[in-house]
Amino acid sequence: MVLSNQCWGQADAECVVCVHGVAQRGSIFAQLGQRLAAAGHFVAAVDLRGHGDSGRVPPWDTDTHVGDLLDTLEQLGVERVTWVGHSFGGRLVAAAAAKKPELTERLVLLDPAYEVPAEGALRSAEIERLDWSFATRDGAVNALLSGNQVASRPEEAATDYAAADLRKGPDGRLRFSFSPSAVVVAWSEMVLPAPPIVPLPTLVIRPAVPFFDATTRESRYREALGDLLSTVTVPNGHNVLWEAPEETISAIEGFLGATV
Repeated sequence: MVLSNQCWGQADAECVVCVHGVAQRGSIFAQLGQRLAAAGHFVAAVDLRGHGDSGRVPPWDTDTHVGDLLDTLEQLGVERVTWVGHSFGGRLVAAAAAKKPELTERLVLLDPAYEVPAEGALRSAEIERLDWSFATRDGAVNALLSGNQVASRPEEAATDYAAADLRKGPDGRLRFSFSPSAVVVAWSEMVLPAPPIVPLPTLVIRPAVPFFDATTRESRYREALGDLLSTVTVPNGHNVLWEAPEETISAIEGFLGATV
């Protein structure tokens, strides 16, 4: 499946492809896309299968998502890519790099979701499979800001996101665009063993208030990559593009500039 995507910059420039986490969509990368495009990159942000404006049909497993990403690269005419992935998207871009290392220039992993404890994944899946509907946009924004992944209250970012993503159903109530079924499967996938580590320049951005335990992940990456690995800690919680946008974007800009 070729995924719905939005792009910034000139198509013949160095390519960066951004992949969101569960229950979100590619528009969360808009500020990053605009900044990187101004620096001379071509940036594409996709909506994963079951999210945003992409098709919703199953399966929704890691291999299918990776296939969708590679189909989208082909449709965009991309021959080399820097992957940027947040949360479940971090797992997917690592898997894409492992499957097609010859296509991959670098990896940027924004608090990636690897080997999530089964109990935590179950709690999150049980929450996401409910019929979350809202009478007003403010109600939806409050739900975004009250999640256990949020350490601060990025109200402007959540409000903008809700305005772009909410859809009114036949019952007149508002719902976010993701498929709950796709999100439940994603939480199951996040419990599985981590993708192989590919020897490429890799930036891992972690939040000061962790949602995932990164200790094992970072020791594995440090052992496998050595000087190819860069790590940066940014303020607040898991949604780093909402809760620490300037620090996160600056870290990515610095990494891309340092590894040209």
